[in-house]
Amino acid sequence: MSLLGPFAGFGVTFRQIFKRKVTIQYPEVKRVKPQRFHGRHVLNRYPDGMEKCIGCELCAGVCPARCIYVRGKDNPPDAPVSPGERYGFVYEINMLRCIFCALCVEACPTEAITMTHLFEMSVDNRRDAIYTRDDLLMDEDGAVPHPQPDSILIDKGELRLGDGWMRATASSGRAAYEGVVAWTPTLGVGTRPPETGQNPDPEPGALLPKLEEPQPQPKGLRRLLDRLPLPGRRRTGNGERETGNRQ
Repeated sequence: MSLLGPFAGFGVTFRQIFKRKVTIQYPEVKRVKPQRFHGRHVLNRYPDGMEKCIGCELCAGVCPARCIYVRGKDNPPDAPVSPGERYGFVYEINMLRCIFCALCVEACPTEAITMTHLFEMSVDNRRDAIYTRDDLLMDEDGAVPHPQPDSILIDKGELRLGDGWMRATASSGRAAYEGVVAWTPTLGVGTRPPETGQNPDPEPGALLPKLEEPQPQPKGLRRLLDRLPLPGRRRTGNGERETGNRQ
């Protein structure tokens, strides 16, 4: 056993002192979250103020954690709440059960539910962890409510940085649709820009698949096909062709 053996472990620690730190002083310093970050949910509105949720309950049906509860209700004919026949009358998400997989976002046919970049949702009792329709639905001015006030931990501006997962799961998430917007505008933020890919300067729709133009048939091949005795075709006396059975 070497005499320096007991001090070898200290050498490892000493070498780490001069390396670049990978930790930050949270919450004073926060990392920039990726565009597809899965934070808390929000129920969106159209720019005219109507709710995007149509109460179809697909989000609740696809949720693997069964943390979403939705009840739809028929829209009043004189004052519809959403463009569909129904709207989300009751909407609740149990954040203690949610695994933030974003399958609800992927299943939503109207892009009503999306995810934001805010993930600070600490509560001191279980009841407050159930976000109701009042906590999830954005206001008529485009602001998104949040149960906790602004603080060094909570930046409500992150509630407007959502729907990265929607971009990823929409058709524009594919490389062929790079630079093409394929989602509806949202109140407060308008039409979000399309995702950018690895191409530094893409042209909108440049990678969309090109439709093949029909090629004209050669004249000799067309005459040969006209002479073939195909079913339902026969030659008349004046050279014209008829199809179908003569009664």
